[in-house]
Amino acid sequence: MNAQDQNRCNGLDLGQMSQTVASLRNDPSLARFQFRARNQWIDGGENRSTIKDFYGAGVEDSSRDRAFVFTNGEPPVLLGHNEGANPVEFLLHALAGCVTTTTVLHAAARGIRLHRMSTELTGNIDLQGLLALDEGVPAGYESIRIAMDIEADCSDEELEELIAFAQRHSPVCNTVCRPVPVTVERVAVRRAEAEAHAA
Repeated sequence: MNAQDQNRCNGLDLGQMSQTVASLRNDPSLARFQFRARNQWIDGGENRSTIKDFYGAGVEDSSRDRAFVFTNGEPPVLLGHNEGANPVEFLLHALAGCVTTTTVLHAAARGIRLHRMSTELTGNIDLQGLLALDEGVPAGYESIRIAMDIEADCSDEELEELIAFAQRHSPVCNTVCRPVPVTVERVAVRRAEAEAHAA
């Protein structure tokens, strides 16, 4: 194994990882991030989200020269035309990606080299909640299962502990597993008030 391979684990630069962790320990305020998404309704069940700017490590990020664009749609059975995956499917995508990335990151931090990893997610939902047909039915997922197929150069016990650790520390998994305040407010009212004051 050459020096370059020794400085990397699971595709991550171990030196950069150590520097990042040290910086956050020395100044915890650098750990405060704000991510953003903007969404525009197109037609019917189709809408489009753009993601570009965010704040992190004490500054506004300028590394992205263009926005990522995601089209949300619905299948015909839900009155759409398969314009894209629907929002609850995107939630599964976000959850899969976050659990995977968190597992890779903490495996590297522990010196565990991964040979392969894949996940399959299934989410069960009852649309009576969305459609307000039964107030006793939640509008969101009733349960989500992540089936992880993973092979690494460690014992089964170390692997099980790593997976449990990643589940607890994945930001998306943590977000969906605990109550998180979400505010939906009509900004047009505030805009109209601001325009009235300006006049």
